[in-house]
Amino acid sequence: MISITVNGRDVNIEHPMSVRELLETVEVPPNYLAVEVNAEVVAREAYGEQMVNEGDDVEVVTLVGGG
Repeated sequence: MISITVNGRDVNIEHPMSVRELLETVEVPPNYLAVEVNAEVVAREAYGEQMVNEGDDVEVVTLVGGG
């Protein structure tokens, strides 16, 4: 198990994984999301390549439309 932080909460995951896999693991729908890893925005196209590793700080924000 490795320890990361997701939205300010400590989370344990089984192994380093891509952002895409992390979103599937925590069951967050990938539509209308912004993801940061260690304060750097991850482009949606890079979700499969950007890895989340021990000690990383991940922020997942759901975008909501309005008017």
